[in-house]
Amino acid sequence: MRMGDVYIAGIGTHLPDRQSAEQAVAEGRYDEEVRESTGMLSVSVAGDTPAPDLAIAAGRAALRMANIRAEDFAVLVHSHAHFQGPETWSAQHYILNNTVGLPIPALSLIQGCNASVTALSFVRSFLKAGTEKTAALITAGDNFGTPVIDRWRCMNLAPLGDGGGAMVLSTESGFARLLSNGAHSKPMMEELHRGGEQMFPPPITVGEPVDLERRFAYWNRQWAQGVKPPTGDATENIREAVGQALSDAELKMGDIARVVQPHFGKPAMRNFFLDPIDVELERGTYEFGRRIGHVGPVDIIAGLEHLWRTGEVRAGEIVLLLSETPGMEAGAVLVEITRDGSDQ
Repeated sequence: MRMGDVYIAGIGTHLPDRQSAEQAVAEGRYDEEVRESTGMLSVSVAGDTPAPDLAIAAGRAALRMANIRAEDFAVLVHSHAHFQGPETWSAQHYILNNTVGLPIPALSLIQGCNASVTALSFVRSFLKAGTEKTAALITAGDNFGTPVIDRWRCMNLAPLGDGGGAMVLSTESGFARLLSNGAHSKPMMEELHRGGEQMFPPPITVGEPVDLERRFAYWNRQWAQGVKPPTGDATENIREAVGQALSDAELKMGDIARVVQPHFGKPAMRNFFLDPIDVELERGTYEFGRRIGHVGPVDIIAGLEHLWRTGEVRAGEIVLLLSETPGMEAGAVLVEITRDGSDQ
């Protein structure tokens, strides 16, 4: 879908202190061969800070940068990959109350690490659907330090980090302009991340921890017994989503200065995201992400802010925001940098 009429006016992240991968290996919490394979150096760890508070810190930073009147905001959309607080409680309204502070809609968008990419497209449509208001706040936040998940061993793709991220969208102006988006899914692959686990009662409600490696191992056993696992090429989602975004913006991959993708280890980052679109590792955000860990939907926000504030992308350059989530579904958004980070 072609955009070009909405901007990112503010951006902020809140990433806590780092815990080194070497230390985790020395303490027996991380496997040395996985650390060497992924190249991950550290993860951000928030201790007992609630995930919504991480999102609030990032949201306030984005709001300060945008400097838009609260009464101009139409909606808040919050995303996360892990638990936020008490069941049946509304984290998004808590975040709204502590950021914009007005009685506007506050929504939760649950789509794993792809949620921030999807939120850009959703909120842009919301702002262009007839509202007289000109701005919206997107937030994301996760703290994976709960008893039901092992941040170092839950999945070998990357250890999990904690943090918050936020973006203010505006129909007026900003440091980056949304150009186009694309999305593609393979719903027949949803079983891959279900891994034979029961659907009711949900495993987490009866004390089962979240362990993606256990679910992948289930399919390896099934395959060995002659049962075909859910098949499909997840990288096709990446190629289709990116191709759609490029076509709608009338651009080619060679026009893209940098790619922001989830903070996975080196093999997964190459195999799942960069190699399918013929992008070398250096054009992604691996060097930044390997120091933070995979922070769910925060990754895309943090990666974009890092590139912009450090001057690794400058005015006139195009950045591809790219992610994929269990389901499987990929999303892509192209943004044009309109102002250098050094001007901020």
